Amino acid sequence: MPSNAAPAGKALEALISALRLERLEDNLFRGPRASIGWQRVYGGQVLGQALSAACQTVDENRAVHSLHGYFLLAGDPDHDIIYDVDRIRDGGSFTTRRVKAIQHGRPIFTMSASFQKHEEGFEHQAAMPDVPPPESLPTAAELVTTLAGELPENMRAYWQREKPIEMRIVDPTRYTSREARPATQAIWMRASGSVPPDPVIHAALLAYASDFTLLDTALIRHGKMLFDRDVQLASLDHAMWFHRPFLADDWLLYVQDSPSASGARGFCRGLIFDRAGRLIASTAQEGLMRRRTTSFELK
Repeated sequence: MPSNAAPAGKALEALISALRLERLEDNLFRGPRASIGWQRVYGGQVLGQALSAACQTVDENRAVHSLHGYFLLAGDPDHDIIYDVDRIRDGGSFTTRRVKAIQHGRPIFTMSASFQKHEEGFEHQAAMPDVPPPESLPTAAELVTTLAGELPENMRAYWQREKPIEMRIVDPTRYTSREARPATQAIWMRASGSVPPDPVIHAALLAYASDFTLLDTALIRHGKMLFDRDVQLASLDHAMWFHRPFLADDWLLYVQDSPSASGARGFCRGLIFDRAGRLIASTAQEGLMRRRTTSFELK
């Protein structure tokens, strides 16, 4: 089904370019930097690039159905990342790959991914919650204008930048209230313009986007926010399951919750639905969630 998204802007074009890795050797790839203004590499960039690297070593008739990654070190946003793919297994139905992301001679991330040829089988899924459609929700620019006096300065600056992923927050009061509430949130998201009809790029874009707000969900239960300077957040691991075909430049609903936080770690889960209510992917992540006097800031 063709997308009705607008032409890609500079931010999305730069991200798509960063997800098309340069092949250095049969199993070795270079991922160009794709900084979003943070003092470390955004975890979603590494997820998307690692998945793209793995896909380049797999037969195109096998689609990714799961990935499991561990973040080992903070990435340097001023340098490219090298991805080393280990071809673990090519079976009759499934293919397994292991990817190691390297910077300055050290692994910063490792991931296992599994691919499967198409098969028919049993079908069931969770129901998509009833939420307002994305067209009825404010854009990031409208949100900043409406809530300018209530948003922290660093959050306003972030939302005012051109971004490759457009998001519509179902409940914007999450960003203005310090009230502790149930650790759940729902966000509509899509690529901010049209994306080429390459399923690898669509999968990598979804992996990229899946990391944005997931760990932030755990903070809702404590009346805290991603941009608070007294909280240190960092992704520790990230898992993702791809259930059904989708387009990253059509609206997708990301429903998230956090059933637990303990030991300075927050655990979060997500379900991603398309506009038709089809469950297209699921996520799970545990991240560092530490109280501190200062934290990293946006540049």
